[in-house]
Amino acid sequence: MLTPGRPEPITSHLLDESCAGTAIRHGFFTRQGGVSEGIYQGLNVGLGSKDNRGHVTENRIRICDWFDLPVEKLVTPHQIHSADVIVADGPFSGERPKADAVVSATPGVIVGVLTADCGPVLLADAQAGIVAAAHAGWRGALDGILENTICAMERFGAERERIAACLGPSISGDNYEVGPEFVDRFVEKDLQHAAYFKPSARHNHRQFDLQTYIVDRLIQSGVTAHYSGHCTYADANRFYSYRRTTHRKEPDYGRQISAICIVDGGYRGSAL
Repeated sequence: MLTPGRPEPITSHLLDESCAGTAIRHGFFTRQGGVSEGIYQGLNVGLGSKDNRGHVTENRIRICDWFDLPVEKLVTPHQIHSADVIVADGPFSGERPKADAVVSATPGVIVGVLTADCGPVLLADAQAGIVAAAHAGWRGALDGILENTICAMERFGAERERIAACLGPSISGDNYEVGPEFVDRFVEKDLQHAAYFKPSARHNHRQFDLQTYIVDRLIQSGVTAHYSGHCTYADANRFYSYRRTTHRKEPDYGRQISAICIVDGGYRGSAL
């Protein structure tokens, strides 16, 4: 059961160590600490869900309270499973831009992505003071969202050998069954992608290891990376899951947020 109270995000030891002594703060938020009810119970921040809008707004305020910043400082794009990256130096004006990663070098801007099985990736070059959040579903990961995010960080002065990246809670290979056309799409792009699929109990289907695929692509791009080890599908008490909702034939699902921020306007980079 969820318990009331303040959000209690998961944090990455890699990002904690990399950003030690700086004003960079991050969290992979769970369902803990929210006001939504019913199938959305907990900290649902999905603007695209059919949840009560007042509850979603309150949950987003609670995320920002954790960073000690007002809610207007939270920047999340309109995610479309693309490889597109945007840069945020402040709150969006008007409609949220369509993209699947946000990069910022501006103190006081919380950049985040929403997920419910896809891979949330938080990245930081602590020395340069550059942070990013990327939404890596299978399509975005295959099309290069991670590499594009790293390149965008470099344009601001980040260096990939200094970048630390963590994949947060996402669906594990044991719970991600796919059909033959899905496998073909990956293998046609690169024969080595076959290593990320293992036999399924169902004929002509496979289990796809999205988590290892994402981390491997990050490492192959030259950054230091790991993943949190949490499966969204398997832990209904802590995480929302699109696939679990589908299997349960529920009408909708919530979204959790993963966010990172340079919280201090006096940021001067890492002392390490």
